[in-house]
Amino acid sequence: MKLMIASDIHGSAYYCEKMLAAFEHEKAERLILLGDILYHGPRNNLPRDYAPGRVAELLNRYATSIFAVRGNCEAEVDSLMLDFPVTAEAILLPVGDRLIYATHGHHFGEKNPPLHKKGDVLLTGHTHIPAYVEYEDYVYINPGSVSIPKNGSEHGYMLLDGTLLEWKNLDGDAYMSHRL
Repeated sequence: MKLMIASDIHGSAYYCEKMLAAFEHEKAERLILLGDILYHGPRNNLPRDYAPGRVAELLNRYATSIFAVRGNCEAEVDSLMLDFPVTAEAILLPVGDRLIYATHGHHFGEKNPPLHKKGDVLLTGHTHIPAYVEYEDYVYINPGSVSIPKNGSEHGYMLLDGTLLEWKNLDGDAYMSHRL
């Protein structure tokens, strides 16, 4: 199953539209959103074309294809705007003989992972920085940010196709890949 994984849209209608165009182009079966979907948060500047209502409208067209987790910028009212659940703290994704624990990253992150079995994967957003780091007993992965990338990274997403991970910019150009 091909999954598209994205994080930190932060209410940008412009980048949400580009992300959804990439989702269509990639022909992924599911879109995993790692939080911070509608609100920009007090520490971020407003992203391009900030329009949370429009983002909700765009994403609701894909509601049956979306799994999402709550980010630190999500509020209860966001669940009233979205036609898919957005209040889960984490979702679990089995991939081969590994288990991916997908969460936003503000409670569990690279330096403080949840309890896990050796070889499990921690997938987060939150930092807005793409990452793939192999530790002794787990792998840490981050797709980066759709609308507010940091540390010189690109506006982008990640694909998981079988055990192949690819990080791509919103134009669909791959810039990093790893196998799980």
